[in-house]
Amino acid sequence: MAEMQTSPPILRRPGRPTLSDEQLLDIALDLFLEHGFERTSIDAITAAAGMAKRTVYARYADKEALFKAALARAIDEWMVPVARLRAAEVDDLEKALLAIAQMLLTNILSPAGLRLLRLSNAVSVSMPEIAAANTRMGTEPTLDYLADLFRRRLLPADAPAPEAQEAALAFLHLVVGGPASTAAWGVAFDDDSIDRHTRYCVRLFLHGALPAQDRGLIERENRRLRAQAAEVAEVLDSLNKKLRDGI
Repeated sequence: MAEMQTSPPILRRPGRPTLSDEQLLDIALDLFLEHGFERTSIDAITAAAGMAKRTVYARYADKEALFKAALARAIDEWMVPVARLRAAEVDDLEKALLAIAQMLLTNILSPAGLRLLRLSNAVSVSMPEIAAANTRMGTEPTLDYLADLFRRRLLPADAPAPEAQEAALAFLHLVVGGPASTAAWGVAFDDDSIDRHTRYCVRLFLHGALPAQDRGLIERENRRLRAQAAEVAEVLDSLNKKLRDGI
């Protein structure tokens, strides 16, 4: 019986290794940041990544899904970890808040922070879920940490639960929100301006706009009123005791 002949195996020409998902998202984000969402095509992304369209579509249903995933990855890498904020806490609350504010502002005003802010702002009308996702991923962890800090170190023990969250939101709007919004429109700040703004806003948040001497008067008046209230409470206790003894 004749020996059956087999054809030699066909060797596939080695190509460029398939990129990891993280590498694809980084390449896509660079293009989205440079050209915007509308002007960035899947063709441009696949060309930059050296990948076939079918490979990209196997991972992401469309350009919008790819954009959202790239933005989510960028936000996750860019945001200041809560552990870093917590590490800035010291006994002096004003110094702690100043250090925290400086970290947050340095982060949002960095080139990467401003590019992300402008990109997400540009698409927030057509994709409102982007703004919601940014808040959930980039803002809520910071808000929750600040609310916890204010419960522990600033607010009275019997303060209503929502008050700490409101204080955290006010702090972010006052210290970070203004410069971030202004810078997103292209206004540049020098380091001295940022430092002055940060110090002033932290003081304003903690002490209000009253001059120091007026704050001292108010504090002394509060102490006097508390002392009077304590004296009245003692008198009332004494009267109650006498009434009970009389009965």
